[in-house]
Amino acid sequence: MTAAGGERDAGLPAGRPSGLVGKEVAGYRVEAEIGRGGMAVVYQARDLRLDRTVALKLLAPELARNDTFRKRFAHESRVAASIDHPHIVPVFEAGETEGVLYIAMRYVAGRDLAALLAREGPLPPVTAGRIAAQVASALDAAHAHDLVHRDVKPGNVLVAEGTDREHPEHVYLTDFGLTKKSLSLTGFTTVGEFVGTLDYVAPEQISGKPVDGRCDVYGLACVVFETLSGVPPFRRETDWAVLWAQQYDPPPPLAEFRPGLPEAADAVFARALAKTPEERYGTCLEFVAELRAALAEEPGGPAVPTGVVPRAPGPPPEPPVWARPVFRRLGDGS
Repeated sequence: MTAAGGERDAGLPAGRPSGLVGKEVAGYRVEAEIGRGGMAVVYQARDLRLDRTVALKLLAPELARNDTFRKRFAHESRVAASIDHPHIVPVFEAGETEGVLYIAMRYVAGRDLAALLAREGPLPPVTAGRIAAQVASALDAAHAHDLVHRDVKPGNVLVAEGTDREHPEHVYLTDFGLTKKSLSLTGFTTVGEFVGTLDYVAPEQISGKPVDGRCDVYGLACVVFETLSGVPPFRRETDWAVLWAQQYDPPPPLAEFRPGLPEAADAVFARALAKTPEERYGTCLEFVAELRAALAEEPGGPAVPTGVVPRAPGPPPEPPVWARPVFRRLGDGS
């Protein structure tokens, strides 16, 4: 099980006790630790005022001591909370208590995409397309509010149970970089630590250039490539090699990892993973729409709808009887 705002850490021992469990923090009773990252710990907690379960993220105490960070955090928390979108985890509250910054969000029961891929491996193209479309919709909505996620990765995509057979999963995007965007305009923390996850980070983030929503197009493309192939597009042996590949290497063909997928998808990924933002798709939904169309093609040509037999080209069929007088007049030039 995972939850909104979870920063999953594979090195976190299962069931590790937390000193806050059972205690009250800013009106929330902490029930269990559910995730841990470099800048925050996420708990399952009980909202004592409204009697509901929430995901409570507590940021590292040193962040609250930075005045610039605190101002940005307050502003970006308000913007994130104002976005009403079905695929964005709602932010209920953000503030500071006893020198610690916190964010309370909807608790989402389910698993994240990283866990889903670890359990099932590469997903069917139709499933990957459904998930990608929901994440893309969330990202474009955030971009419309001038929020850039900066850390799109499988661990930040929550997959909950859907509503029916046509919508078997409901996807939420979480962790909208409320801390990451605030740490620095260059993409690095004050101690020089890179902000983002190397397998999914855009070249302009690596080089410290200004970023916009197109860096999320790149990150989303890395995630979707992994859902189809089982690995990120630039998986390498070392972190330095990954950084180099993200900046200079072209994406590999999908068939290298999963034979049988249409070659048309490679051209879509080549554009979405372009090294300069200007060469990428302008929006995440534009990228996903073209990818789903490409995946619907049969290798070697467009897909033929099921049950339809291609017809050899030939003369047009005779018009119906009632229309023949009209066609006869047209043929006579009258």
